[in-house]
This record gives sequence, C-alpha cells and structure tokens, in this order.
Amino acid sequence: MFTLESVSYKDILDIHSMHVEEGKITALIGASGGGKSTVLKLLNKALSPDEGRILYKGRDMDLLDSVAHRRNVIYLNQRPHLFEGTVEENLQKGLDFHNKPRVSKDVLSDMLSYVGLRKQLAAPARQLSGGEVQRLALARVLLLDGDVYLMDEPSSALDDESERFLVETIVDYTRRNNKTLVMVTHSRFYAEHYADIVYTIKDGRVEEVQHER
Repeated sequence: MFTLESVSYKDILDIHSMHVEEGKITALIGASGGGKSTVLKLLNKALSPDEGRILYKGRDMDLLDSVAHRRNVIYLNQRPHLFEGTVEENLQKGLDFHNKPRVSKDVLSDMLSYVGLRKQLAAPARQLSGGEVQRLALARVLLLDGDVYLMDEPSSALDDESERFLVETIVDYTRRNNKTLVMVTHSRFYAEHYADIVYTIKDGRVEEVQHER
C-alpha cells in the first residue's frame, strides 16, 4: 500500500526503507519524540518529505491530489476535533466534509454501539469526557469507509480496560472490512499481539522490524 524510499524530514526522520502492506495491520512503536506521528502525517500528505519519495499503490504521492488522498487515507490523531452541536451532528459532519452522503440514525446508533459509546444521538457533544470524545471520533472516521486508517494513539485518554476494547474494535473493523491500518501505540503488547508487522522507530530511524503473522 505504501513504500517509503530514503525518506527524510527535517531532523526528525531518516528512513531508508519501510513498507505498509495492503490489508494488513502495521504498528509503529518506540519512545516519544522518535518520529512515529511524523510517519503518519507523511502517509496522509499532511507533510511532505524533504528527501526521498513515498509511493501509494505504486504511485508517487507527489503526483496525487491531496484532498482526494485524505478521503481514502484517513488520519485520527490523539486530540480529535469536536464540532458544536449533538453527537449525531458530529458524526454526520464527518461525512459532509468528505462529500459522502449522510446516513440514517439507525446506522449512526449501530456505530456508537460498535465503538462502545453509550450516548444518545441527541446528546450535546461538548458534554462528553475525553475518552468519550475519542470513541466519538473513532465512530466518525469508521463511517467514512476509507481504504487506509492512520491511528495515532487513538486510545490515549482511556483507562486500561477501555483502551483494550478500543484497540480490539479498530483491529476487528480492519480485519472484517479488509482495510489497511497503521497504528502508533505506546504499548508493545498491543503491537505484538494485534499487528501483522511491527516497526520500532528510534531517533527517526527504523531500529527493528517484526513480522508477526
């Protein structure tokens, strides 16, 4: 799905080679500040490398339309944006911004149940806790039905039990729908237990690669 060739970005990244396989789960682990989140932003075209090139499905990403690319390669960071209004409006606005048709209340309710968010669609979004906001944001991006999901510590505001549930939800969705997932996680356990490929990133370089499955 992605190939990184001699990619460098400022003094943050210097990656000789990295591959993200289609239909697989790739985990990026390593100490904070090592460059993991920067890799996701490069894959999403939020950033462009200073040197080297990144291929998406065999095409140089420099040649791809950035907006169209981000509609297929969907990024969820640690601090997701919350819109004014209700839970339902937050879910529907994600579809609006991606030029996708709105869905029924039943579909929205099913997605809330899937991510474990026990709130009514009419509930004010601003009243959600930090962990509930992350569940809402996850539901919003899953509704977009992208080809690739880039998750940057999507469960960072959750307790251990809720974190495991959310990670398992992301993994389950990826497997069931034949998606590609690249997940930054602080947990080596989650990476090694759920991912097909684990990259350890240290000081902007690939230190280790593990093929789990």
